Amino acid sequence: MNLEEDAKFMAEAIEVAEKARFWSSPNPWVGVVVVAKGEVVGKGFTGPFNATDVAENSTQPEEGFESSVGVHAEIAALAQAGKFANGATLYTTLEPCNHHGRTSPCTDAIIQAGIKRVVVALVDPDKRVSGSGVESLRSAGIEVDVGQNSAGAEKQLTPYLHHRHTGRPYVFLKLAATLDGRIAAPDGSSNWITGEEARIDVHKLRAESDAICVGAGTVRSDDPRLTVRSVDGPSPRRIVIGEIPEGAQVEPAESWKGSLEDLIQKLGNEGVLQLLVEGGAHLAGQMHREGLVDRYVIYVSPSIMGGDDGKPLLSGDGVATMESISRGKFANVTQLGEDVRLDLVLS
Repeated sequence: MNLEEDAKFMAEAIEVAEKARFWSSPNPWVGVVVVAKGEVVGKGFTGPFNATDVAENSTQPEEGFESSVGVHAEIAALAQAGKFANGATLYTTLEPCNHHGRTSPCTDAIIQAGIKRVVVALVDPDKRVSGSGVESLRSAGIEVDVGQNSAGAEKQLTPYLHHRHTGRPYVFLKLAATLDGRIAAPDGSSNWITGEEARIDVHKLRAESDAICVGAGTVRSDDPRLTVRSVDGPSPRRIVIGEIPEGAQVEPAESWKGSLEDLIQKLGNEGVLQLLVEGGAHLAGQMHREGLVDRYVIYVSPSIMGGDDGKPLLSGDGVATMESISRGKFANVTQLGEDVRLDLVLS
């Protein structure tokens, strides 16, 4: 066992997993690399959950993608490796499944292919797997090592892991603001606070999300489509809090009039792994005060509106004292053209 090689090949598996990021949900986006005699002989990533998402998007990630609908990453990698899988090492970002679902167990395929060693980044918290995949492989005489590049895989799979631990989607709250914290002018105009690179990044965030949510006020004032246009990926399921105005561009969309917490639990029950909330200030403030946000994504432009009459990031009553403010850490700080993306996770 060479730890340096293990780190290199698992990093490659994590990179391969990115190919599945837009398409595999509610299945996890997994990457697999098969290595024989120090050379990669097979790569695979989780196929799209169904053919509908692919059919509705004219652009696909790579040749032959459509044929991989429903295929797990291990199966795709083993198929590419062919006879070279016998005696090889398989690197996977998530523990192979050991149960019958829409596909047969990946552990069976690994054993039958003659894989000698399996390196796993993370044990799958799904109760149908949760260590049984590792145990099945070891019982078959395969050497299994767990934990290689676990931090990178955990970061990549955060929404999936969160859903399996809590039963709820991982909630992103996205806002675009001036340096003095204003998301719109007093007349309600906000196009465009940020530049093109930041707006493209928002579309990537949409494509990664299973559902997107806005308030009815935002629909009335901005009439957004909430679709993915600037990147090649599927548009999310669209949800409006309140009544949807007739003829709104957001259609087809769902109207929700219950509590936000009930909505999030309902989406979790339906297999939504990631929910993107795009405001405005009223909905953003409500989500924050109810403790429903897992990650704040704020795009800050190098601009100043001035004064106190512009619309703030979060509307409604805040805390009364400094001792009560919410604190956390910046998980990422990213330069996007002239703008900066700040990813905040509260403690």
